[in-house]
Amino acid sequence: MATALRRLLEHGVSLDGASDHGASEALYLRDPYENGIELYCDRARELWPRDDEGRLQTYTRPLDLDDLLEA
Repeated sequence: MATALRRLLEHGVSLDGASDHGASEALYLRDPYENGIELYCDRARELWPRDDEGRLQTYTRPLDLDDLLEA
C-alpha cells in the first residue's frame, strides 16, 4: 500500500480519505469522472487484531499515512 500511496502523491492525486481497518488498509480517491475508487490491501493474517478468544476484531480508524510511507 505504501508504494501505491507514493505513486498517487507523486502524480498529485488527492485522497478523499484513508482508513485502517485492523486487518486491512484502504485509500479513497476519485477518478477524472468523479467516480469513487477504493484501493484496499489486506495485512498479513498474523497481524490481524484478535480478541482473547481468537476472534477477528476489525475497526475503522484513520490510516497514519506518515507511518505507511515509513514502511
